[in-house]
Amino acid sequence: MSWNDKYEAVIGLEVHAQLATNSKLFCGDSTAFGAAPNTHISPITMGHPGTLPKTNKKAVEYAIKLGLACGCEIEKDNYFARKNYFYPDLPKGYQISQHTTPICKGGHVTIQTPEGERQVQLNRIHMEEDAGKSIHDLDEHFTCIDLNRAGTPLVEIVTEPDIFSAEEAWSYVTEIRRLVRWIGICDGNMEEGSLRCDANVSIRLKGETKLGTKVEVKNLNSIRNVKKAIEYEISRMVELVENGGKVQQQTRSFDASTDTTFAIRDKEEANDYRYFPDPDLAPFHLTDTFIQSIASTLPALPADLKKKYQLDFGLSAYDAGQLCDEKETTDFFASVIEHTRQYKAVANWVLGPIRQYQNEHGIGFAELQLAPALLAELIQLVDDGKVSFSVASSKLLPAVISGEGSPLAIAEKMNLLQVSDTNELETWITEALESMPDKVTEYRKGKKGLIGLFVGDVKKRSKGKADPKLVTQLLEQKLNQ
Repeated sequence: MSWNDKYEAVIGLEVHAQLATNSKLFCGDSTAFGAAPNTHISPITMGHPGTLPKTNKKAVEYAIKLGLACGCEIEKDNYFARKNYFYPDLPKGYQISQHTTPICKGGHVTIQTPEGERQVQLNRIHMEEDAGKSIHDLDEHFTCIDLNRAGTPLVEIVTEPDIFSAEEAWSYVTEIRRLVRWIGICDGNMEEGSLRCDANVSIRLKGETKLGTKVEVKNLNSIRNVKKAIEYEISRMVELVENGGKVQQQTRSFDASTDTTFAIRDKEEANDYRYFPDPDLAPFHLTDTFIQSIASTLPALPADLKKKYQLDFGLSAYDAGQLCDEKETTDFFASVIEHTRQYKAVANWVLGPIRQYQNEHGIGFAELQLAPALLAELIQLVDDGKVSFSVASSKLLPAVISGEGSPLAIAEKMNLLQVSDTNELETWITEALESMPDKVTEYRKGKKGLIGLFVGDVKKRSKGKADPKLVTQLLEQKLNQ
């Protein structure tokens, strides 16, 4: 019997997303990544006596934006609290966070599962400042501290215990990363620490309603690590319980080199943090007008666009999903369909030749020098039968991107326009059939699949300029005489 026949995993995730503001949450220090250690600091970041923090308005706007995208209730009366817990890389000796008044309450994130879509319920989204970075492997005898990140604004997105497998956790974090990038509040670069995840994992017998003892795995910095850490923890707990042991509530870390977790401390209770309202930061009230002004800046969200593309444009669920995977792809698709209604063709080009070109050259849409109107013109050339899709994608597309002119002008210059003159086509067809008399006989005896061989030979004789549709029609007429 496998463990999942007997036990059920229950998982809650806490995702920390660094907000893409230019300055920190409570001072004007830069949040830019990659600077020399301890250069983006000031007396406020350093916690000097007599300094006073001031709330970053843009960070508040970004937090509200995420809450609205997740269908949360926005808390209008907010304040920050001091979380008293020793951070060696926060010079103040405490972290400023939100406790009893998270800026966003409830809400959900829709994920894809093998059984279809489902909503993962959120508990809250709150704001807090990030800590600095302790570096343990630069010096043999000392830990090095970089305070550049200290004070960077974060939102912490906390789910209910509403995830039931490592695969669902993987899907959830994937969706969160896409969402924060989509609405422009976080770059989602987990390798730079912009998005980090803590996983609370427990197991219980199937049919039980009471939650088991949870273990928290901290600071998972890739979606792969989230999945691997949860898989390991579930297996570890099941084996422990099956052997008569008891799960201890503790905080653990993940070793990516072995795909295992290890204990780092027993878990503190929330009251150990001694939260109290920060006396240096004034409470703030959010008006309906202010919240509505932020709502008006939200772009159409992926789930809504996927439905629109399927219902209005007749695209498949797969194509719609691929187009909505990244906002840059969606935006480019939207700009092209302003010039043509051939929605399926545009999707094919964006997800096919254009994606291939981008992968080969290592560029995104920002670097792709392709005017949407020119792609629409290229698609129309193919639809009109003036060039084949193969020629258009392999020869014309790179030339258009290189700025050599319009698709039609390039096709004329490169002598790529398909020949539709029946006299010229007839000559090539006759030559092709006369070169393969035995295959002609086989075709007339019923081997109709040979039509592709004849079309290919005509294409070769015409150097790719013969209109394949017209060639097929003329071949069938000639062979069936």
